Parts: sequence; structure tokens; C-alpha cells
Amino acid sequence: MLNDRWVFHEDVEQKPAGPGVVRRVLAYSKDLMCVENTFAEEAVGQLHHHPHTQITYVVSGEFEFEIDGEKKVVKAGDTMLKTDGVEHGCVCLKQGILLDIFNPMREDFV
Repeated sequence: MLNDRWVFHEDVEQKPAGPGVVRRVLAYSKDLMCVENTFAEEAVGQLHHHPHTQITYVVSGEFEFEIDGEKKVVKAGDTMLKTDGVEHGCVCLKQGILLDIFNPMREDFV
């Protein structure tokens, strides 16, 4: 799907991304990637870091995020910026969807 101009949700394979988490890699180029993550209630996005700048948009649900040691509860419409190398993770408080944008793209996701 690298550089595909049109990416239809129904055509994108879901892949497990941890207990209670499903990932869909949507449109991407070498410089930018859009990823949808669907979380079951109580699913955990383990604390981690990577050499990519990441913006997360909360599509639905409620999550407790930790970014660089600071914790906050976020809900639909909220966004978070995680610069490269910053440790971050989350716990899903109410079932929901997160949309992640990465720069550059995450080669480990494809």
C-alpha cells in the first residue's frame, strides 16, 4: 500500500497489536503514515518509544495516556503530540479508536 492514493477501510487487513488491540495501517508514504488502532476496554498500549514523531487523535472512547511521565485522561476529539524518543503508552478506559500519524512512516508496521 506504499504510496496508494486511495485506501478503503474495508480493504485493509486488521492485525493484532497486543491483547485487546487491533491495528489497521491505512495510507502511507515513506515520510508519513496513518494508522487506526481499535482498543477493547482495559487494553493496554505498553510504554514504549521510537524514533518517529507521532500525533494521536482520539476518534472514540476514553484513554489514560502517559507521555514522558505525565498522565492525563483523553476522550474523543483530543490529540497528543509525541516527539521522537519520548516514552508513551495508554490504558483504554472505555472502548475506542485512536488514529496515529507518524513521521516518518513506521517500517516495522508493514
